[in-house]
Amino acid sequence: MIEQIFEMLENSEDELIAIRRELHKFPELSFEEVVTPKKIATYLKDLDIEHRTEVGGRGVVGYIRGKKGGKTVALRADFDALPIHEETGLPFASTVPGKMHACGHDGHTAALLLVAKSLKQQEHQLLGDVVLIFQFAEELAPGGAISMIEDGCLKDVDAIFGAHLWTPLPYGEIGFREGAFMGAADRFELTVKGRGGHGASPHETVDSITVATSIVQQLQQIVSRNVDPLKSAVISIGSFHAGEAFNVIPDTAKIVGTVRTFEEGIQSFIIERMNQVVNGICLAAGADYEFDYKKGYPTVVNSKTETEKLVQWSVSNLKNQKVIEIDPVMGGEDFAYYLKHVPGSFFFIGAGNESLGKTYPHHHPKFDFDESALLVAAKLLATAAVHYLEDEKLVGENLVECT
Repeated sequence: MIEQIFEMLENSEDELIAIRRELHKFPELSFEEVVTPKKIATYLKDLDIEHRTEVGGRGVVGYIRGKKGGKTVALRADFDALPIHEETGLPFASTVPGKMHACGHDGHTAALLLVAKSLKQQEHQLLGDVVLIFQFAEELAPGGAISMIEDGCLKDVDAIFGAHLWTPLPYGEIGFREGAFMGAADRFELTVKGRGGHGASPHETVDSITVATSIVQQLQQIVSRNVDPLKSAVISIGSFHAGEAFNVIPDTAKIVGTVRTFEEGIQSFIIERMNQVVNGICLAAGADYEFDYKKGYPTVVNSKTETEKLVQWSVSNLKNQKVIEIDPVMGGEDFAYYLKHVPGSFFFIGAGNESLGKTYPHHHPKFDFDESALLVAAKLLATAAVHYLEDEKLVGENLVECT
């Protein structure tokens, strides 16, 4: 059956690329998706695929029913864009100023739609059911996964798989990793409240800039001097704003940043240590403060059995691709929430191509990917669905994975 599905996908590659480009031209930001889910639902309707709309808000979920009594596997794609003004110059570039598909979500959705088409044609041979999860709002916490799960998108699902087109990985490679794969992504905001005054009389002020600068320096030492060097953690300051005039010491200074970790123990320790640093420095300087730390997406943890099996299926079916184990990355992904409910695996499809100039990082205004990777993503998602349903050895093991 997988051979027939691959043949159908190969024959539909032009359609696959066309769908991706159409989605790319009309990006919609997280929690603002209106037209995109309608396009997805229309495509599924035209294929006579059972589906639900407005799942968890703006999500779409399709259902392909195979033989009764089998397992149920879910495949997930996201479809939101980013608040970035596109600078690619592509003929199918964003038509919406200040909005862009700069992370490959247009490709993820296009790939899953073609997978839906191919599986629908073979549904009479499927040894179970396939759930197609088209998720909104991956880019902006709290994300769309939580509300879609609460609205039942994982009902009766035994395992889930998801692909991410990844330009740091060259086309021709597929990247997997068992266990912790992508980091927990947190955000913090700190407002230091001092006492402003004339720049010529600093002794009459509580200099918010000086206090905030000291805090930034000390925060950087938490990872280098307080966290086990064999553990992974990142504290990065992305914004520091204070004052407007050259000769005025401002009342307040605001810092915004992110913390990335893989282990909950390290995450908790860093939060505690940051509070100690902020409180101690402000107390010593006579400043007040407001510190708001928000936990974002948890760590993406791929289950052992499903990842090992997917590697085997990839090697067997995608012989022109190099299947490799890759290092964890600190980028966040709310696919993590699905994996907290059911076992599964999230993997990278190499989509970079230096010869084509497809080397810009994700979230860059010139981001683009090698569209040949779309077919690879579609084939591997289809492979995951078909082989998972056929693999009797996985029956019952999911309960073990989720304890």
